[in-house]
Amino acid sequence: MTNPVIAVLGASGAVGRAAVRELRALGHTGLRLGGRTASALCAVAEEDPTGHDETVWADATAPDGLRALTEGCDIVLNCAGPTYRLRATVASAALVAGADCVDVAGDDPAAEDLLAVGDPARDGRTVVLSAGALPGLSSLLPRWLAGQGLDGVSALTAHCGGLETCSPTVAHDLMLSLTSGGADGAAYGEALAAVRGGRRVPRALRAAEDTEHHAFPGRVALQPYLSGESERLATVLGLDRLDWYNVHPGPAVRALLNVLPGRLAAGDDPAELADRLFLAADLDLAGREPYYVMDFELSGTASGRPTTAGLTLRAASSYRLTAAVGALAVDAVLRAGVPAGVHFACDVLDPGSVVRHLRDRGVADLRPTGAAAGADHVEEGVL
Repeated sequence: MTNPVIAVLGASGAVGRAAVRELRALGHTGLRLGGRTASALCAVAEEDPTGHDETVWADATAPDGLRALTEGCDIVLNCAGPTYRLRATVASAALVAGADCVDVAGDDPAAEDLLAVGDPARDGRTVVLSAGALPGLSSLLPRWLAGQGLDGVSALTAHCGGLETCSPTVAHDLMLSLTSGGADGAAYGEALAAVRGGRRVPRALRAAEDTEHHAFPGRVALQPYLSGESERLATVLGLDRLDWYNVHPGPAVRALLNVLPGRLAAGDDPAELADRLFLAADLDLAGREPYYVMDFELSGTASGRPTTAGLTLRAASSYRLTAAVGALAVDAVLRAGVPAGVHFACDVLDPGSVVRHLRDRGVADLRPTGAAAGADHVEEGVL
């Protein structure tokens, strides 16, 4: 495709701005930048060395608020939220305009909405959802790891979390995820649950409020949490056992998360709670460098013998990780590397290509251990 028109919604946000840079690095120019604040969009456009980017007012919550953004474009990259309030709004607008769509989130609710009105594959259109850090990269990295010298895998332990600012989208989606975000109207995931014998087992694990983990500096809290993406990953890899932990290095955010379900049930204003999350994240971050970590350990066999393979990813920002995966998904769709239909990014992106991009672009430091040590020289990545 010659000079495809790529529209980026939420282009001036934490993820959107980074995604624009990633798209430019992949060789895409003349981007259409959409959002609600003209001055912020112009600032992003001014970073374009070719001067060919255009800015368009766009608001996914307003009637016809996406028409100017989507008309005449080839693909839309959605970096706006809240995810579980918008659901398939942006993807649907893109399809009406005859364009493909990549959403850095969307997840099961967006997929269900899209398929309820008919598979976009019948019109030759493609939608890629969950093209972010978590979900997205959180499933791509274990899949890459499983292919590094292992004959088979049986168990996975994951620890993901970090210390960084909290964006409005993240704050509101976190609250919405308590009652939505999963399949069939369920919550995004289940606390304390794990996979045992290849199936979900409630209350299989316990939280640890004050402990240590080798991949994280200082004391942290560990919250076991099993999402639909993680369950699908267990099925794809044929895992007998999966333990997934969300890691909270900051005490202020963790304390607020502990009371959040109760405060929402009591009728507290979500906007006010979101403001408290912003402040808690800033308090935890005060005087410290932001970071985000994903640590995975797979157990399996190599040459018929029991072995383990590990991978630790360290980055300065989960927002940039999300931006990188979203941009790679756009690039893959434009290169006809993704079939028509509705897909999750982890099912259609090549894990090896994603790992190489993160390394070569300096998005993250990736360090394999055990059976995966030295694989593809990923240890050369830098923050």
